[in-house]
Amino acid sequence: MKIEQIKKSHTQYIGKEIIDKQQIDSTHKWALRQIDQIKNGTIILAEQQSSAIGTKGRTWYTGKNNIAMSIVIFPQCHIQQLEGLTKNIAIVIQEAIYELYGKKLTIKEPNDLLCNGKKVCGILTQTATEEQQVKYLIISIGMNVNEMQFPEDIQNIATSLKKEWNIEYAREEIIIKIIEKLEKVKELAKLLDIQINSCII
Repeated sequence: MKIEQIKKSHTQYIGKEIIDKQQIDSTHKWALRQIDQIKNGTIILAEQQSSAIGTKGRTWYTGKNNIAMSIVIFPQCHIQQLEGLTKNIAIVIQEAIYELYGKKLTIKEPNDLLCNGKKVCGILTQTATEEQQVKYLIISIGMNVNEMQFPEDIQNIATSLKKEWNIEYAREEIIIKIIEKLEKVKELAKLLDIQINSCII
């Protein structure tokens, strides 16, 4: 992964600090363990995860040449201000892939994206609150990008961009597009105190 290329993305906060791990249990779990030492907008990336987590305690398979990342934000806002955020993140990813490659992913609300009916991306958001005030927000995204072989138990439900469209994709390009668009999401822009001319409604 070309980390310096990602750091040069046109963002103000997200991705200016990147923690890159070759192999880890989970970027999400690591972020939770290190939450007091992480800067606002930091991205944790991993080449492989041994026990990645999805929603409702499910596991998320992470093979090589995919995207496994968690974004840490310290918004200091009321929990109600984050309503609908996961769906907007899904829209960001859908639009990013379409703008880059002209390919349309389908959103399975609230937190999955499908390609030809199979899961290609999952989103996990987690907050910690104190009297309804958000102390931190972790956005974790797992996307199957260039994986061609999947374990037998998920072969019929999981796929990757490359497997469906027979193209080798640059993961850095996808990450940059996603984080640049994330900072234009109305809710996140307000929380990060970013002035934007357009945003996702």
